[in-house]
Amino acid sequence: MRAELAQVAFELFRREGFDKVTLDDLAAAAGVSRSTFLRYFGTKEDAVLAAFDGHDRRVADALRARPADEGDWTALRRALDTVIGRYHEDPAGALATTRLVRETPALCARHLEKQRSWTPALAEALAERAGNPESVTLGQTVRAAAALDCLNVALDHWTASDGRLDLVTLLDEAFAALAPAPASAPTPR
Repeated sequence: MRAELAQVAFELFRREGFDKVTLDDLAAAAGVSRSTFLRYFGTKEDAVLAAFDGHDRRVADALRARPADEGDWTALRRALDTVIGRYHEDPAGALATTRLVRETPALCARHLEKQRSWTPALAEALAERAGNPESVTLGQTVRAAAALDCLNVALDHWTASDGRLDLVTLLDEAFAALAPAPASAPTPR
């Protein structure tokens, strides 16, 4: 039922515009009462952002599952494959959802707020990988936050290209831009 309501809401938002649709409109379009709709989604933003529920847990679990000898930055990049899988399964739907979220200020703000809560979960997963789960370092927190920023920048470029650019390539490029430089040989004196 929740998935059906979310789909009806999404289609109505795409057709009418997020700001023009009320909770009563959503309930009517879904053929349920307002109270039934509110039982599944507390706000109309929640009806759209439900598509992202559990992403933080999936990425953190994927991060924990990465090989122990893999560097944090590479592990973060590979772990994000769990959330971009939908972009391969349904590129048109993913583009429409991403565009709706990015182009609707209320949705964009709520999504970024929710995504900000992923940082501690990812930093904790990095600490677990390092064998020190009770002590998250500043560096682990920074890497987790930077990885999410790379994801957002890649999504922005992908959306701006109307889905013509490859999201995986964009994400790889974003990560490469911040990849740690290889250690260089000491300069002779």
